[in-house]
Amino acid sequence: MRRVLLAVLLVLPLAAFTSAERLFAPSADLWARWQRHDPAATAVIDFGLWDDLLQRVVVPGTDGINRVDYAALAGGEAAALDRVVAELAAVAIGRYDRDQQRAYWINLYNAVTLQVVARHYPVASIRDIDISPGWFADGPWDAELVSVEGEALTLNDIEHRILRPIWQDPRLHYAVNCASLGCPNLAARAYSGEVGEAMLEQAAHDFVNHPRGVNLSAGRLVVSKIYDWFLENFGGSSGSLLAHLRYYAAPPLAASLDAHDEIDGTAYNWLLNDLDG
Repeated sequence: MRRVLLAVLLVLPLAAFTSAERLFAPSADLWARWQRHDPAATAVIDFGLWDDLLQRVVVPGTDGINRVDYAALAGGEAAALDRVVAELAAVAIGRYDRDQQRAYWINLYNAVTLQVVARHYPVASIRDIDISPGWFADGPWDAELVSVEGEALTLNDIEHRILRPIWQDPRLHYAVNCASLGCPNLAARAYSGEVGEAMLEQAAHDFVNHPRGVNLSAGRLVVSKIYDWFLENFGGSSGSLLAHLRYYAAPPLAASLDAHDEIDGTAYNWLLNDLDG
């Protein structure tokens, strides 16, 4: 197996800043069953329980990182979290319009992520929750954790077979949270069809302007590994990614980015975004 992987790495060209990890990142592979929607629908999904819970357990830090009270979610808030996931799973999502569906899938992904961490807490990293099937599995992302409309779903199904291929929006990477310090913030409020667009814009701005997203030090430009893993969603090249970063960068950062036409490296912190960590 090592020889096979080495051969792949030698044959496939990589962009200057990318790592071998990108070769194994999940691709966007549409699950056509979830394309069904009603563009004329006016019904609104009630995310009130999820919104209330987020406000209780998500704590913004002075360093710009939102941390999660997993101890509470594993204890006194466990029943509330289970109710949130059960309520979301019971939604007949095919009856809604695209805006409601986008908010739904983001919220479901984040709620199930908190649930799987809470059920295995304490852990140092979500990658320690090695419940996915297969010899080379890592973390919980390929384990079937929730059922919607009679279909068992994994976290990878939600992100890479529903959200990414249907909406084809790079900002979704700023909305789904993988319970890590290096990940974009878990929003302290629920996404909704009504404010989803504004929340995605804010999430993109916040991450790009935080050192987790873009870090300029000693003349080197280092970006989050998220941009490496999913470069195709950011235009497929260093140039298109830099254009994306400049678009969301605040003026001081944008000016600094103008001096760079290449990316020097990537970084990511897999430690749990734990309030008590």
